[in-house]
Amino acid sequence: MNIGIVCYPTYGGSGVVATELGKALATRGHQVHFITYAQPMRLDRFQDNLFYHEVEIPNYPLFEFQLYSLSLASKIADVARFENLDIIHAHYAIPHAVSAFLACQILGEDSKLKTVTTLHGTDITLIGLDPGFLPLVRFSIEKSDAVTAVSRFLAEKTKTGFNVKREISVINNFVDTELYSRQPCTPFKRQIAPNNEKILMHISNFRPVKRVADTIHIFAKVLEKVPSKLVLVGDGPDRVECERLSREIGISDHVRFLGKQSALPELLSSADLFLLPSQSESFGLSALEAMSCGVPVVATSMGGIPEVIVHGENGYIAELGDIERMAKYAVELLTNGKKWQVFSEKARERAVSEFRTDLIVPQYEELYQSVINK
Repeated sequence: MNIGIVCYPTYGGSGVVATELGKALATRGHQVHFITYAQPMRLDRFQDNLFYHEVEIPNYPLFEFQLYSLSLASKIADVARFENLDIIHAHYAIPHAVSAFLACQILGEDSKLKTVTTLHGTDITLIGLDPGFLPLVRFSIEKSDAVTAVSRFLAEKTKTGFNVKREISVINNFVDTELYSRQPCTPFKRQIAPNNEKILMHISNFRPVKRVADTIHIFAKVLEKVPSKLVLVGDGPDRVECERLSREIGISDHVRFLGKQSALPELLSSADLFLLPSQSESFGLSALEAMSCGVPVVATSMGGIPEVIVHGENGYIAELGDIERMAKYAVELLTNGKKWQVFSEKARERAVSEFRTDLIVPQYEELYQSVINK
């Protein structure tokens, strides 16, 4: 098939999943065309059957605000026409699904282009519920030829929040378990924890919804009982405040802010525990990648996280904001080597048995084919 993928090219989960899906589809012989305003972060090397089309945004004095959604629609129509696309897969409803619908209208009734929309989280739970966007999101869902959500939680949230009657297929996020596997003691671990301290890790885009400050408070309590280091990977609006917080409570010598990084398997292989205290997670991709590297996860019970982490088996789940309990769970795992080993093995086992790439990507292929055959 000839497949167009529209996504945000940034550090967030929707862009990561879209890019990894495109790479996997290209490996399986499909022609994949990425259409977005910048090269996706994980599209970092040449691969057969992969193409990138940049959306250029006109800058005219007449327009006070950039017209990305319209420029995107025009680019989708252009690529679809000249690359003979079968499918446009829009990741994230706003504005991608709307732009895909508009592109189909531009191409006219003779076009056979089909649209698939994948809902990832905040496009439904946050942005989509804004009164100014809600009718647009509902419209884009109803007009797509097929709609998927990355978790059962998100599918149900969409149906109730937007009062849509149409079918929403659940296709979970996935991980390359061959790439994301625990490596031997890495140079990074020796550098961060020269005295064999335990390493706790958090990876996110540092938005308020991730509650990175809770991660720091949890670590402060762990540090009182376990010699340890906290490694924070990523960047975003809350980073400066979190740096200030770590200095204010006197633990900055034990906290490392690494910013955005691409060597995630190596970093995760050095971790003993992954913290995810988010107030909203439609799935928890970063937790899955940690689990694939044999890292137990301590997380909140929000959204789709319980669909990934089995409490008391490969990690622990606590209520939102319960810093005391999350710290207690962390200390329990970090001070009990036998239990940590069991949780580590179970975390890896669940990633491999339920969420590996070759289990999930064929579900998208089947969906594409069913839409084309309608």
